[in-house]
Amino acid sequence: MSRPNMKANVKQLQDSVDALDEPLRQSFQNMHGGYPEATLERFLNARDEDVSKASKMLIESLNWRVNNGIDNILEKPILPKSKFNAIRQSHLIGFCGYCKQGRPVFAIGVGNSTFDQASIESYVQSHIQINEYRDRMILPEISTKKGRHVGSCVKILDMTGLRLSAFSRLKTSTAIATVDDLNYPEKTDTYYIVNAPYVFSACWKAVKPMLQERTKRKVQVLRGNGQEELLQVMDFDTLPWFCKTNGGSSKNDVFSPNHKFHVELYNFIEQKALSSGRTLNSLSNEGSLNIKVPSLDEQDPHSETCDVVHAIESVLPSLEASQSTSEQNQRDKITTKMAGIQVST
Repeated sequence: MSRPNMKANVKQLQDSVDALDEPLRQSFQNMHGGYPEATLERFLNARDEDVSKASKMLIESLNWRVNNGIDNILEKPILPKSKFNAIRQSHLIGFCGYCKQGRPVFAIGVGNSTFDQASIESYVQSHIQINEYRDRMILPEISTKKGRHVGSCVKILDMTGLRLSAFSRLKTSTAIATVDDLNYPEKTDTYYIVNAPYVFSACWKAVKPMLQERTKRKVQVLRGNGQEELLQVMDFDTLPWFCKTNGGSSKNDVFSPNHKFHVELYNFIEQKALSSGRTLNSLSNEGSLNIKVPSLDEQDPHSETCDVVHAIESVLPSLEASQSTSEQNQRDKITTKMAGIQVST
């Protein structure tokens, strides 16, 4: 369907929203944050501009928001604070700044995320809070500063530490990715994959043809730490430390729960909760949100984020085999060397 039809499609989709019950219409207001047309376009683009499918997707997303209390999720701190810290240390994600086009830049430590410090529900809750904070605070702020709508972000995926053992962890990533694809479509402009082992890059070439065209356009596997290519789209100061050839320091770790972004996010949520008249003690007694985690059969067939996760999964066996061969070769060299020493003595 051609782009000239988009305006008419947006009007049709808006009409379907206007016909919804008040709770869903209110949730749509929270979702669009002052940019209803751009939000409707995102859902249309996620469904190849099919109005019927986009309407179904949007209404299901609004029902998900209402049924899971998403509109109030920024008033639900993860308690105790030590649990929040543990989640941040085991699901590595951080805010780095903005690219040259004004999009927020997020770093994700795919290879070293363990997802072993909390329930999957807690990881999903924390991830949604980052999404909502991005959409309600970060994007509106940069849009105002730029004088134009900025509605998407850039993600840098760090593959350092990626092994076959990550397969079980990627199942949690898939659940999170499904939440994103079904409820936050078209929020990522580009995925940059960095620090990928050679075998990953080789296998990626085989996997890439199987991806959707929309996904292929968005994913870029960069050489090494990606610094050279990334500097074309963002300043050096915006690069996460693991993308800097010179001047990078893990002391400026965007993944750390003590990083400015995570401290501000947690304080924001805590203050929103306290301003509602509740105490930290009462909040602790409320427990975690019971957010419905999508099952495997609920994955979006149009999914771009799940496309990326599944592509990573598919190259893991080859990656592990390559690493095992390399380790075996190294052991053989050591054994040969030791044998030579023993003979000479």
